[in-house]
Amino acid sequence: MTTPRVLFLCTHNSARSQMAEGFLRAMARDRFEVQSAGTEKTAVASGWRSGRWRSAASTSALHWSFEDPSRASGNEETRLAAFRRVRDQVEAKLTGWLATLSDR
Repeated sequence: MTTPRVLFLCTHNSARSQMAEGFLRAMARDRFEVQSAGTEKTAVASGWRSGRWRSAASTSALHWSFEDPSRASGNEETRLAAFRRVRDQVEAKLTGWLATLSDR
């Protein structure tokens, strides 16, 4: 049986898609081959690197829209709250998605 491949794609590959990649790797272990990429390359947090999406052959796609926390304005506390909010939304979405796969 082939391991399903999952690609998380967002604009910069600096926050949302990398959060999703990390969560899915932790939640599903080796059930999926997981990668993330962006349509534009940018700086990211230490220990991670930004990948740029070039092309992908896909048989199915899901679109999950999350706000871009890197666009949050205000003081550090406000910007950090935006990242935490998106982090929690990404985690909840993946948890729900994995539950639907278990029901099949």
